[in-house]
Amino acid sequence: MGTTLITGGAGFTGANFAHSLLERGERVIVFDNLSRPGSGLNLEWLQGLDTPGQLEVIVGDVRRPPPELGRIVEESDALLHFAAQVAVTTSVADPRDDFETNALGTLNMLELVRHSRGKRPVVCYSSTNKVYGGMEDLATEADESRYRYLDLPLGIPEERNLDFHSPYGCSKGAADQYVRDYARIYGLETIVFRQSCIYGQRQFGVEDQGWVAWFVIATQLGQPITIFGDGKQVRDILFVEDLVSCYVEAVEARETCSGRVYNIGGGPENAISLLDLLGYLGEKLGRPVPVTFGDWRLGDQPIYVSDIRRAAVDFDWRPQTDWREGVGRLWAWVHDHRDMLASLV
Repeated sequence: MGTTLITGGAGFTGANFAHSLLERGERVIVFDNLSRPGSGLNLEWLQGLDTPGQLEVIVGDVRRPPPELGRIVEESDALLHFAAQVAVTTSVADPRDDFETNALGTLNMLELVRHSRGKRPVVCYSSTNKVYGGMEDLATEADESRYRYLDLPLGIPEERNLDFHSPYGCSKGAADQYVRDYARIYGLETIVFRQSCIYGQRQFGVEDQGWVAWFVIATQLGQPITIFGDGKQVRDILFVEDLVSCYVEAVEARETCSGRVYNIGGGPENAISLLDLLGYLGEKLGRPVPVTFGDWRLGDQPIYVSDIRRAAVDFDWRPQTDWREGVGRLWAWVHDHRDMLASLV
């Protein structure tokens, strides 16, 4: 990928991408405001790698990008845009900040690329399944542990109508459409990834975002876990290393992928409910994980599973990590970093 600019590069996904690219010997520029808990720890980890001269760090905000970022864009071959406000609950509490970070911040990055006098890097945007809204029209059924689609065994395709539900859905969805349209109107190379639940090492999950990591962390640290709803909610979870390979392979196939949208997740084979995960963690712990239940959250989908066939056709990508293997690796990482994680809880 050459030189890669990663906005939100000290966050969970950004840091994992940066690590992977640095290990490949490539140049990486991390742009992050370091506001999220744990981002400073991820940055220290990246700076501690034996990659002399490959990593550059710029502390700043996508809402007000510094002038030097224009120079970086002109030198970059790819821009991976992960900087975002990531929680539905936070967006409900402060919709203006959510809009400025997600929608305006993305527009600012697109404008830097559009006005670049040097390279025009391919822009990869981390969107979300929340752009499809609650999908209340879809027929579902539930058994004792999970919801299922009655008519979509392979999950939600990209042709599904958008239905922004919650300020978070609106801000991410607006950005999603800007990224897509800048390919059509201005000729930029852009790719949108509507991601399901991503999990893995260096994810400092909290109650309202990063639920897989939060359940693992809370289970090992003895923190209380609250399930909002009945626990039968289903997501197709994807290990972060598989997400990294997805972006890399799509960028390598940019002539095919530019201007396109992809639903990216673990797919039907890695679709699990909250209760499924808690059952697996109970096996790791050696006893049932204690939980309490609360009311459903606004905009929460009872089930979301990605139809990932378009990615398989366009750039031959499929998840490689079974969810039990991936969660097991996350469990081991949390175990090895208990003291660090306890300082953040």
